[in-house]
Amino acid sequence: MMNRPDLPPEIARRRTFAIISHPDAGKTTLTEKFLLFGGAIQMAGQVRAKGEARRTRSDFMKMEQDRGISVSASAMSFEFGAYRFNLVDTPGHSDFSEDTYRTLTAVDAAIMVIDGAKGVESQTRKLFEVCRLRDLPILTFCNKMDRESRDTFEIIDEIQENLAIDVAPVSWPIGIGRDFIGAYDLLHDRLEIMDRADRNKVAESIQISGLDDPRLADHVPADLLAKLREELEMARELLPAFDRKSFLEGHLTPIWFGSAINSFGVKELMTGIGEFGPAPQPQNAAEREIAPEEKPVTGFVFKVQANMDPKHRDRVAFVRLASGHFERGMKLLHVRSKKPMAVSNPVLFLAADRELAEEAWAGDIIGIPNHGQLRIGDALTEGEALRFTGIPSFAPELLQTVRAGDPMKAKHLEKALMQFAEEGAAKVFKPMIGSGFIVGVVGALQFEVLASRIELEYGLPVRFESSQFTSARWVAGPKDEVESFANANKGHMAQDHDGDLVYLTRLQWDIDRVGRDHPELKLTATKEMMV
Repeated sequence: MMNRPDLPPEIARRRTFAIISHPDAGKTTLTEKFLLFGGAIQMAGQVRAKGEARRTRSDFMKMEQDRGISVSASAMSFEFGAYRFNLVDTPGHSDFSEDTYRTLTAVDAAIMVIDGAKGVESQTRKLFEVCRLRDLPILTFCNKMDRESRDTFEIIDEIQENLAIDVAPVSWPIGIGRDFIGAYDLLHDRLEIMDRADRNKVAESIQISGLDDPRLADHVPADLLAKLREELEMARELLPAFDRKSFLEGHLTPIWFGSAINSFGVKELMTGIGEFGPAPQPQNAAEREIAPEEKPVTGFVFKVQANMDPKHRDRVAFVRLASGHFERGMKLLHVRSKKPMAVSNPVLFLAADRELAEEAWAGDIIGIPNHGQLRIGDALTEGEALRFTGIPSFAPELLQTVRAGDPMKAKHLEKALMQFAEEGAAKVFKPMIGSGFIVGVVGALQFEVLASRIELEYGLPVRFESSQFTSARWVAGPKDEVESFANANKGHMAQDHDGDLVYLTRLQWDIDRVGRDHPELKLTATKEMMV
């Protein structure tokens, strides 16, 4: 990592990262504050405020606004100091894991948000595992320190034990809950004091020289100061010091303590991302590794969002640029169809606002409006036939059949379902026998989201009914073997929206039986989204 050539300055100043957390740890609030300090919005929208005021800036789908949760990952770009931040917002809700996994293929680092009272929760652990698979550097933000939270050492221990990663405190909280007054910045020997009165105001910093500085007593009550000195002495003996190399390799996470809702600790976290976070990293393709400093432009689609603007049936493909300097109007090769594509109206996102992107560099995320040509996993290049690897598609865990309320509209329903399948919002299987479609998702809430979106965007009321099948596996193997297997098991066979064969099963026993009777076939629960 250290012996790579210097990146062009424009690429070197980019930081592309995602925020991962359990629902309710405060991720949306933290995103808001990032945009606020990046000068992207004037006032952070409270998730709790009344009526229209509570429409936070990063949640644009109607269902998200009604429920106050982030369902689809959106991308936002903004400047902060000398850096250009590309923040990819991931759904924290546990039912949306697949979208989130894919989002994590497009970033170079992740911020893990933990609730000070609850510590490491199940969804955080799952997402952390994905980051681990990709060796992503992780920065940790322990939120809600202004509420009753657990002991600082206890939180750190839990992260170290549960996630098997070293934790290096870079700030230390002073007081907890009602007594929380701020934090001590260990890297810069600064005292950060929280202003409870104005939530959108940045905390004031007081430069001091070490813990023995008499000026500390002017700002920190004596009992809290004694506790701070004692805790920090223990922390320095027991916990590792921050080491950038170890952090970039994914073995150590720096932790900041703060309160996003009170704008506290957020600026320090942002400075940390800028100073220590990785610049755009090389991306893997089946043919070779692609370095960000290469001149030709390359990129891959990691997400497709349909109907971002309900008035126009538009689809925006989110593309992570892997190399080069992209300029508006460029002609790029769409590798899967082998056709050139003129990218004339690429967009950059500032929450729900979008603007035309005149240019973009490796590490940036741009949106390309299209009418369904671009799918998840597609590569765009200046001519080279590349296939990016590592973008997973998971077998759904829940299957239901879907019927249109009006049987005459079956054709419309098919169109709507295909669109959601290409977007990656659901798996759609067309059984070989019988009519209708089977829809597969990873979490139950997705059925509600799909029904609500099909009705809103297509004016089609639909109903989901339980299916006799419980899981799906992709079938691979020698062509003639696959064909004879499919003919013998017609009642179980279906095709996904790419036309690939899928075996629908009722029991784990079915899967084991196929493995026993047809050793030459492979049933897999994931499919690489390669073209």
